[in-house]
Amino acid sequence: MNRQILHLDMNAYFASVEQQNDPTLRGQPVGVIGSSGRTVVTTCSYEARARGVKTGMNVWQAKQCCPELILVVGDNRRYTDTSKRIVAMMRDYTPLVEVFSIDEAFLDVTSSLALFGSAERIAYLLKARIRQQFGLTCSVGIAPNKLLAKLASDMQKPDGLTIIHPERVASLLETLPIDELCGIGPRLTRQLNRLGIHSCGQLSRYPLKFLQKRYGIVGAKLQQMARGIDASPVVPVKEEAPVKSVGHSMTLREDVSSRRDIERFLLQLAEMVGRRARRYGVSGRTVHLQLRLADFDTNLGRQKTLPCPVNQSEDLYRAALEIFDTLPVDQPIRLLGICLSNLQHQAEQLPLFGPAQRQWRMTTAMDLVNNRFGDATLNFASVLNNREKGSHVISPAWRPEGVRCVDVR
Repeated sequence: MNRQILHLDMNAYFASVEQQNDPTLRGQPVGVIGSSGRTVVTTCSYEARARGVKTGMNVWQAKQCCPELILVVGDNRRYTDTSKRIVAMMRDYTPLVEVFSIDEAFLDVTSSLALFGSAERIAYLLKARIRQQFGLTCSVGIAPNKLLAKLASDMQKPDGLTIIHPERVASLLETLPIDELCGIGPRLTRQLNRLGIHSCGQLSRYPLKFLQKRYGIVGAKLQQMARGIDASPVVPVKEEAPVKSVGHSMTLREDVSSRRDIERFLLQLAEMVGRRARRYGVSGRTVHLQLRLADFDTNLGRQKTLPCPVNQSEDLYRAALEIFDTLPVDQPIRLLGICLSNLQHQAEQLPLFGPAQRQWRMTTAMDLVNNRFGDATLNFASVLNNREKGSHVISPAWRPEGVRCVDVR
């Protein structure tokens, strides 16, 4: 309870960045999409939200709510670049900065109070600097732990600042709906509602033995959350646990059914996954292929475990193609994804024999050129026409550095 934790949440981040980049969009209902007319609304401005547009809506649904909605194809590189600079700004106040997503972060400023006076002052300084340098607003929550700090940042949007003092925790949580807590999603909410639990106060008093019988060790965690207890530390990016998978997916601008086109996109994805794995010195034994079909509701996925760890693009491509041939695909495809898991974080053993050695040399040369001159400067000839045909969504697991720092388009 003596800790001082900030949760900083950028307001309508993608849409706000677009409005700052294009002054004609300011004050207008803006919806950011992954690709022109093809994907869902990834976020929208507050002007659009006031007209009923919500994140995750299909474009046609959003247009029904707000016919004057201005659709903007997102510029992922601009968003990640801005996020990196904002995170660097946060580190001016504490080294304990945990990036929660591209537009959210936790800061433990407990040890910084002697320098800056109070957590509230740090929050105001950050808000002012972000507004001045980027023209963006954010909401900040201050509390004794991460759970309550995130709850606080949601209480006043946009451009809010909320402080939850320790003595106020019990009264605040007594009537708070359980789904307001980060970590309790719609499915768990429905399950708890069926037990007669609707508020945090009810969850905090529910017999622990019944929660543990139903949810195991998670049951005790749920009751602690309902009481505002959270001892989890703020973990900087460099101290996070090793990643368990490396993956990429893309929503195609047009549904694809041609075998030749499917092979091209699989090779493109294999190169994206392989290059990131090689850059950070990981390899993996399990390749997972994900598909979403044209009806939008059908998702197919299967994985294949290989005899030895791989990170070469051609190995990933061959494994993904073998998996694809086992799937019951009876419609055109709108989304493809490849993920490499069962990872090993260790130095790569160089191949000893001719064909494998030539492949390794070629891949190393491609990586060196692409690292210096930009993604896909050198690429497989068959994927050259694919560059602008896919929408790459920024994963919630994105981080400003390390293996989770994805090169987005």
